[in-house]
Amino acid sequence: MQRSEARRGEVRLGDVLRSDARAILHIDMDAFYASVEERDRPELKGKPLIVGGMGGRGVVAAASYAVRRFGVRSAMPMREALRRCPGAICVQPRMARYKEVSDQVFAIFHEFTPLVEGLSLDEAFLDVTSSRQLLGSAEAIGSEIRRRIARQTGLTASVGIAPNKLLAKIASDLNKPDGMCHIGADNVRDILDALPIEKLFGVGPKTAPAVHAAGILSCGDLRSASDDVLRRLFGKHAKAMRARASGIDARPVEPNREEKSISAEETFATDIRGAARLTVQLLHLADRTASRLRAQHLAAGTVSVKIRRGDFTTFTRQRALGTPTQDTAVVAAAARILLEEWLAAHPDAAVRLLGVGVSELHTLQQADLFAGVPAPGARLDTAIDGIRDRFGSAMLTRASLLPRSPQG
Repeated sequence: MQRSEARRGEVRLGDVLRSDARAILHIDMDAFYASVEERDRPELKGKPLIVGGMGGRGVVAAASYAVRRFGVRSAMPMREALRRCPGAICVQPRMARYKEVSDQVFAIFHEFTPLVEGLSLDEAFLDVTSSRQLLGSAEAIGSEIRRRIARQTGLTASVGIAPNKLLAKIASDLNKPDGMCHIGADNVRDILDALPIEKLFGVGPKTAPAVHAAGILSCGDLRSASDDVLRRLFGKHAKAMRARASGIDARPVEPNREEKSISAEETFATDIRGAARLTVQLLHLADRTASRLRAQHLAAGTVSVKIRRGDFTTFTRQRALGTPTQDTAVVAAAARILLEEWLAAHPDAAVRLLGVGVSELHTLQQADLFAGVPAPGARLDTAIDGIRDRFGSAMLTRASLLPRSPQG
C-alpha cells in the first residue's frame, strides 16, 4: 500500500518536473523591516534589533539576524523576545517607509515579468516561464533580480526557483539570508524527503504532536504513509497533504492581487476601560490605518472597529462612508462614532484589544479622483506622513485626534 502510493506520487511529480515545466520564483526580502531600519540608521547595523509593538502584549514584527541568534522570531510576543535578549534594541514599525521601499522592489520584479503575485510588502511569486527566451534561465533571472535589489535599495533578498509555487517557497528558505536555491528533478526527492514536516503548510503547532506520534517526522515519511494513517491525521485533507509532501502544486501565479482591507490594532498590556481612555487609543489606531491607506495610494469606502473584551468576546462594527477617503480625520470620526455606539451598549466594559480597519478599497490615480477639491486635512496628512517617514512614527502626535479635556 505504502509503496504504491509513493509510486503514484513519483509519477505525478514527474509530470510537474518535465522539461517544459513552469519557472516560478519566490522572492523573500531578508528581515525586511529590520533591514530597512539598519539601512536608514547605520548605527543599528549588526545589532540585535526588534521591530514591533512596545506594549506588554505587543508582538515582534521583524527581527534582525543578530537578534535571531537568541531565538527571537517574527510573531513572538515582545515579552518573550526581550526575555531571550534583554539587550535588544526595539523600534516602532514605519509602515509608510517600508511600503516606499517595497514599491522599489516590486518595480524591479515587473522589469522581468508581468506575472507578479505579491504576498506581502516583502514577498512575491514571479512566473518567469515566458521570460526565459529573452532573459536567460530562471537562475540567471533570479541572480539579476537580487543584484538589482542590492544596487537600488542596499538590501538583500533570497530567491527560490522551482516548477511550482509550493516548491519555490520551500526553496527560498533553504539558503537564507542573501541566497538562492533551485529545486528541480535532480534534487527534489533529496530536499523534500528530508524536509521537517513542520515546514509543510497544514502541519502547525496543534497538529504536529499527533503527526510525530504517528512516526511522521519528514515530508518523506508523510509521502509514503498509508491512506489510513493520513485520513486519521488529516481527515478530508489527507489527499492534499500527500500531494504537498510530494511537491505537487498546480496553482498559477495570480498577478494584481488587490488588498481587501487595511487595519491597525493594539492588544493592551492590561485591560483598559472608560470612554476617554479607549477613545485616545482608537484615534491613534485610526491615524495609523489612514497613514497606511495613503502609503498605498488607496481610499476606503467603509470603516470598521474591532473590540475584544477582557473575557475574549470579540465585537466588530462597521460604517459606510459617503465618499471614499484616505483622510485621517474622516476615518477617525467614523471609528469614534462606532466606538461610542458600542460603549452605549457595553458601559464600563474592560477591553483587551482595539482595532480600526478600512475596506472597500479604491486605487487613487489622482488627488481629485473622488472629489473636486482635496479633503481639508490632506495637506496636514501629507506633511505628517513625510515627517514620520524621515524621523519615525513617534515623532508627531496629532492634537486634533486627542479627546478634549472636560474644561475644553
